[in-house]
This record gives sequence, C-alpha cells and structure tokens, in this order.
Amino acid sequence: MRFEEWDRIYKRILADFSFSRSRDEEAARVLSSLLDSIDQITLDELKDAVRGRDVVVCGNAPRLRDEIGGITPSDVVVAADGATSVLLEHDVIPDIIVTDLDGCIPDIIDANRRGSAVVVHAHGDNIDKLKEHVPHLRRVLGTTQASPLENVHNFGGFTDGDRAVFLALEFMPKSIRLIGFDFDDENVTPRKSKKLRWAKVLLEIALGPRCTDP
Repeated sequence: MRFEEWDRIYKRILADFSFSRSRDEEAARVLSSLLDSIDQITLDELKDAVRGRDVVVCGNAPRLRDEIGGITPSDVVVAADGATSVLLEHDVIPDIIVTDLDGCIPDIIDANRRGSAVVVHAHGDNIDKLKEHVPHLRRVLGTTQASPLENVHNFGGFTDGDRAVFLALEFMPKSIRLIGFDFDDENVTPRKSKKLRWAKVLLEIALGPRCTDP
C-alpha cells in the first residue's frame, strides 16, 4: 500500500483511538536508532522468502489451535505476535513474526533464535518495550504506522494480524490464507474489540470481504 493511501486511513485510526501521531513518530525514531546496532533482515531477503509462495498468516484467536493442522511444509508461516507461542506448542517455527512486542517475549526470542525473522512494529505505546527487547533480537525489520524512515518501513496495517497481511502482499506471494482470526470474539475488552473491527476493515481492503469470513 502506498503511504499516501495508508495515511488517509491512519488519520481516521488516530482520531478513533485518540492516539498521538507525534508519539508514533518518536517510537519510529527510537526503533531506527536501535536497529543501527543489530542484525537486520533486508527487504530483498523477505521478498525471496515470500514471492510466489503460499503464505499462511496466523492470528492468535483460540481457534488457531484447531486450524494449525492445515499448515503444510511448503507454506510460508507468518505469525501475528502471540500466535508465535501457539505455533511453538505445535512444533511449528514461523518463518516471520510480526509483533509490537505484546506477546510472550521469551517465545518470540526462542523462535527468532531458531530462524524466525522478526518484524518489529513501533508505536507510541511500546517505546519502553522497544528499548528493552529489540537489542536481544536478530534478523529484524522495523515498521511504523506513521511516516516511514530509511530503516523503518510502512507497508500499511494497524493490528499485528492485518499488518502481517499487508507485509506479505508487499512481497508478491502466490496466495494468502488466514487462520486463527476471529473478528467477532466476545471474550475481549471493548478496546480490543474496536481493534478487531479495524483489522477486519483493513483486511477487506487488502484481500476483499470474502477473504475475512470465518
């Protein structure tokens, strides 16, 4: 997604959640600085991993445990943050983890050490987590929902799940399949419910409405 197109959506999200654009921009700068001293994965490496292949994007809804069996050895597995822990429980090492560092950090670090690339997202509420955890990762790519920087990218997307889809689309996969997504989960907070509604809207923009049906 072109940033100009995303920026129109981003402004609506900022208003809906009363987020601070300046804090998001500050977080992106912090992440950019941290990335300068660690091992980064390149866009070309991610493109080589995804282009022309079947991608499975794993959300962290409870149904993920029932749907993991549909993953095949040839799939590129992209985990949205907390889905990493469930995948590891089932002996699946994700190829890519998309995270704002809200998930189980030891599991993310474990998967990272076992080969997962980590796409770390910076936003105004996770600056302290960026400082604490990013130095312990390798093969990292940085993202932001604000204006991109030289080493902090913006492919579009808001929640970990829909950002994972926008990331995959950037690198021209053969197909994208969603598992572990539940946009109508009633066992979440009102704030999380609002985020899920946005995730569904964004995935319909990215993939079409039928692609987000349970």
